[in-house]
Amino acid sequence: MDQVLYVLAIMGCGDDSMQCQQARVEPARYTSIQACQQAMPAALRRNIDVDFPVISATCQRHTGQVADARAAMADRRGS
Repeated sequence: MDQVLYVLAIMGCGDDSMQCQQARVEPARYTSIQACQQAMPAALRRNIDVDFPVISATCQRHTGQVADARAAMADRRGS
């Protein structure tokens, strides 16, 4: 069984904060939703350059394999 991990996605939103899309995924992985949520304020401060009127963050649950694949893709892109 794969380990469950959480990644912190940075979301770019319109002025109404209703229509959001994923802009980035933080490279860190968290073993609990609580740890991920605690990291949100710092992640938002690091990502103020996202070109949207409003930014937010969300913790997304992934299995270890999915999280590893995303991290590898981010490394290849230089993110």
